[in-house]
Amino acid sequence: MLAVAAPVAVACSAATPADTLTAYVPGNDAAAIESVAAGCTDGYRISVVKLPKDADGQRLQLARRLAGNDSSVDIYTMDVTWTAEFAGAGWARPVPDDLAATLRSTTLGGPMQTATWRTAGDSSPRLYGVPTWTNSQLLWYRPDLLRRYVKRDTPPRTWDELLADNETVRKGVIAENAASPPHMRKAVPSYIMAQGAQYEGLVVWFNSLLASAGGSVLDPADPGRVTLNDTPQHRAATVRALRTLKAIATAPGADPSLSNNTEDPARLGMERGLATFEVNWPYVYSSMRSNAATATDANQQVPFFPEMTEFADVFAPDAAEPTGADLARANRVLATRFAFAPYPGVDPSTPARSTLGGMNLAVSTRSAKAELAWRAVRCLTSIDAQRQYALKASQPPTISALYDEPAFRAAFPMGDVLREQVSDTRAASRPATPAYSTLSTMLAAKLHPVGAWDPDKLVDELADAARKALVGEGLVP
Repeated sequence: MLAVAAPVAVACSAATPADTLTAYVPGNDAAAIESVAAGCTDGYRISVVKLPKDADGQRLQLARRLAGNDSSVDIYTMDVTWTAEFAGAGWARPVPDDLAATLRSTTLGGPMQTATWRTAGDSSPRLYGVPTWTNSQLLWYRPDLLRRYVKRDTPPRTWDELLADNETVRKGVIAENAASPPHMRKAVPSYIMAQGAQYEGLVVWFNSLLASAGGSVLDPADPGRVTLNDTPQHRAATVRALRTLKAIATAPGADPSLSNNTEDPARLGMERGLATFEVNWPYVYSSMRSNAATATDANQQVPFFPEMTEFADVFAPDAAEPTGADLARANRVLATRFAFAPYPGVDPSTPARSTLGGMNLAVSTRSAKAELAWRAVRCLTSIDAQRQYALKASQPPTISALYDEPAFRAAFPMGDVLREQVSDTRAASRPATPAYSTLSTMLAAKLHPVGAWDPDKLVDELADAARKALVGEGLVP
């Protein structure tokens, strides 16, 4: 739980008109939410306040306001990792029963889990947020390189297969370069792009591998119990996940910057032709498409993909919104050199599980306008709203029906894979605990730098760090 040393100054809610609701949203998603909010006017207006772009900054500012009883906070976006903390602290109102019933019939299972918690005063788990968008990492790969060097059209299904394919491509390019004059030699795509910096992205990577191996950090039925090494089976799953992390970090030609990589450096490494494989969120799809088509800045160009420049007019910054036909045509070309596949597993007989991302909307217990706020939340998370978030901000929806719409499928051809990965049977939720922020920070410190440890020893160090995080012992690195 976040310790708040002193309340912040409470905003002067008396200066806000009675029909105006204040919504605190992430800075990087504010434009999309503002666009939707402008059309939500059923007896109220929504004033959007931008939080910092980073999740830690967002959480800190919201926690200070809510702990300080700031009545200006009516609605706020809640990261999927905050539900236990914010609900347990009494900062988020339970979702009304009628809305909860609707959500259960329309919303994908994984996102519903991220918004659910059982507080000390609840007889059973309840919804404390409304799923607004979701997210799941995919495997992104170069199909042209697989065809040329691996002699196969299909992507790898496991991390072991991925490592083997990556080595085949690496050796193939090196052999071609040795037989070519210097001016014709290619960049060797030997990196496997992932998020290895000491931050939440590294914990997401580890959590996905752990869940895919059949393990978990905490017991879902008893979130106060650490399950990294409590049984031989759980220990084996943790060691398997750690060995996979180490294998990626120490593979021939491994990315020397892996332990500094967040999502964007991983994206850029793929766009620059340094990798055959990347694990990342769906936003990299639109980035590859637009940068390959239009980029003039050397840092954003995609040198291996000149074919996409035929779509420069379609994706120019000042161009009109692309039509479905434009997107479909561009996506067909994109698929020849940049494709997607389900997240890789650790065992060919066990489906992989990818850690959920996303955002939920909550109504503050500090708000004096709860009835209006819930009306606004219904609008901000409606099927029309989620369609806009998907098409304009590349945020995957939580409403199942949207995945069948032609407009969505044109913009998100990976929609079927995403829908399956965020289902309740395939999604890997992050450990649900009010102490998640501390837990994540301590796990990331132990996991970093990736591979510079013995997996058989690290499993016990991780379990010890997790237990200390849950009871508030030890220092946060």
